[in-house]
Amino acid sequence: MEQNTKINVPLVLMSEREIIEQLQSFDPISLKEMDRVKLMNRIDTKFAFDKNTLIQILPLLKANYFSLEIEGKRALTYESLYFDDADFSLFNDHHNRRMNRYKFRIRNYVESKLFYFEIKHKIKGRTDKHRIPTDGFHKTLSPEEREFVMKNSHKPYELIPVLTNKFKRITLVNKLENERLTLDFNLIFNNELKSVELSELVIAELKQQKLNRRSPFYQLMKSLHLRPYRLSKYCLGAIELIGNEKLKYNRFKRKLMYLEKINSHAA
Repeated sequence: MEQNTKINVPLVLMSEREIIEQLQSFDPISLKEMDRVKLMNRIDTKFAFDKNTLIQILPLLKANYFSLEIEGKRALTYESLYFDDADFSLFNDHHNRRMNRYKFRIRNYVESKLFYFEIKHKIKGRTDKHRIPTDGFHKTLSPEEREFVMKNSHKPYELIPVLTNKFKRITLVNKLENERLTLDFNLIFNNELKSVELSELVIAELKQQKLNRRSPFYQLMKSLHLRPYRLSKYCLGAIELIGNEKLKYNRFKRKLMYLEKINSHAA
């Protein structure tokens, strides 16, 4: 299959070293042990803050959460290729607050050496995720992937590649509850014309079977006066790379300013 150009790996920053050092004090959990919290149908709650905040809060989480470890690593690398149609219908569905919307991507779980074609279906506030194995990044969907799209969306989307992203992810698993927490940082977005790096931004996503505001992480965010926000990494990357050329994103502008403020240390 046709391969996309890989994203350049940034140099490890001092703050990233501190993050990795903090993670070593967490009790580990393996990928197999994490099967109990797959949460393919779930409620997602997102928060955004900077790396310094992440370094400060990690010690406060280790009593309640395991840290996923693969091949001795706790901060894992993810790469994604996102698809949309020529009219950016998927982006516009999000912008226009459609309650029933889709996201299509190929994701590379680098340390696990696994590629999946993934569909995320957002419906009435819940995320329903489906995926099938694939053999790498490619610009044209295979017959199996096109059939998978039709089966899950019941619509013949004419999908084309729009952008790639790459980031580091920490995955924490609640020791007692059916809950997973992902912490993404060192975000890089690319298309054929442009590259954007958001090196200080951290996007946290709390994944739960049902919304539980008593979660240790949710309570920690509340104590720091950090409120949930809604904006996908795909939409963020599309705005940063494409902007006003093809996209209308008036409803996202306040959120975008907030994220850019965090990334510039002005928050």
